[in-house]
Amino acid sequence: MTSNEARVARNTGLAILALVALRLIAAAFTPITFDEAYYWMWSKHLAGGYYDHPPMAAVVIRLGTLIAGDTELGVRLVSILLALPMSWAIYQAAAILFGSRRVAASSAILLNVTLMAAVGTMIVTPDAPLLVASSLLLFALAKVLQTGRGVWWLAVGAAAGCALLSKYTALFFGPAILIWLIAVPKLRHWLISPWLYLGGLVALLLFAPVILWNAEHHWVSFIKQMGRAKIEDFRPVYIAELIPTQIAFATPLVWMLGAMGLYALLRRRAGALPARALVNTMFWIIVAYFVWHSLHARVEANWFAPVYPAFAIAAAVAAHLVEWQPRWQRLVDFCRRWAAPGGVLMFVLLVVQADTGLLSGYRRDATVRSVGIGWRETADAIEAVRARTGATCVLASDYGTTGWLAFHLPKGTCVAQQNQRIRWVNMPEPDAGQLAGPLLYVREIWPGDPPLADMFASVEKVGEVERKRGPLLIETYALHLLRGPKGEVFDRTPPPELQ
Repeated sequence: MTSNEARVARNTGLAILALVALRLIAAAFTPITFDEAYYWMWSKHLAGGYYDHPPMAAVVIRLGTLIAGDTELGVRLVSILLALPMSWAIYQAAAILFGSRRVAASSAILLNVTLMAAVGTMIVTPDAPLLVASSLLLFALAKVLQTGRGVWWLAVGAAAGCALLSKYTALFFGPAILIWLIAVPKLRHWLISPWLYLGGLVALLLFAPVILWNAEHHWVSFIKQMGRAKIEDFRPVYIAELIPTQIAFATPLVWMLGAMGLYALLRRRAGALPARALVNTMFWIIVAYFVWHSLHARVEANWFAPVYPAFAIAAAVAAHLVEWQPRWQRLVDFCRRWAAPGGVLMFVLLVVQADTGLLSGYRRDATVRSVGIGWRETADAIEAVRARTGATCVLASDYGTTGWLAFHLPKGTCVAQQNQRIRWVNMPEPDAGQLAGPLLYVREIWPGDPPLADMFASVEKVGEVERKRGPLLIETYALHLLRGPKGEVFDRTPPPELQ
């Protein structure tokens, strides 16, 4: 490595460390989301699988809370730090594939300044470890190409296995890799090599706990997630949401570079065939599926996480390797210059808005439902009612409220979701004494008959509590005291997937 290359690598590392430090600060001050609280409850009872997803998000949270405790920072710590191996992997992959340290440095930085990576590693969801595993997978495939050594297929299998432990979307990496091998003539010999299949075996062994868990629970998680591919009615309106949400999650300037880079790679304007084909297959196979999915249902913006490593490399290729006409070159130069500061600014503004509501004039926005702003005060008010009434357990009607209650109420408080028991099969249920009552039932307020009146002899409303962000009222919870269960306290109706 020349002195100039060493300086590029050092400056890139320092920039990424600064971005990680910024996320750690934001994580400590941003209230936990309802999904994070739910996965935090998973982390207290690790298992091979869960109703919604494989277990990696729970493992990541468990490691973080062992270090920093049951705090917002503890929940998010390891997920944020995983950006370091993610960045190293994408830097190395880009350097191997396109032979340029400038492309490598830009790939790592551009990936980190996207909201997908910045928010996606700060807010712990299955997409956070999936993003990291996708980067490691791209690196391992690049090493297969560079070295020609079969042993690297074991690393490919390990990365793919970790991706599968994160989210089922990783299943699409299998077809993407096969298409890459078929599309590049000099790589086709791997199709008859035992190393390829040994790598597949490594991935399968890592994924085995998820398979075994599903086998013990009527395959419910597989049915839930993979059933989404089935189209029962066409609603192409959802396609219109894809590009605007991805422009926002990529940040506009990174998105522009990525789109131009993908175009250039398709037109063979940069890189050798193996590199172009790898970036394209790792991007387009998953994108094609989500376009298909959007024909009948909404595709959440964060679901595109596994394509972002390849997208970032394409963006760096556009910025450094392609010769553009003057008009387009000016656009590329502008994007290259301002993509990083623009991405950081968007991240800071999003965190400020989520934590305060200041930028919208304290009006409602998309963050108020998911980010638990105001929940500490709400939980204190609920705990005061629980103590006053002598309730032995707090029940909720949805998993998000259950997670927030468990996270914010005093440690050791009995908290359970009254319905959807499939979500909690890995956790011990409250004992008979705790369920004997009285029970405090928390749910968002709505008009109508008292809740669960057919299941309890007495249902008494004992209060209301509000959740607020500054002057904005986000939601109001009704508190009902339940006495005299007529039978089972829990609704054990099987989930839709098993009916």
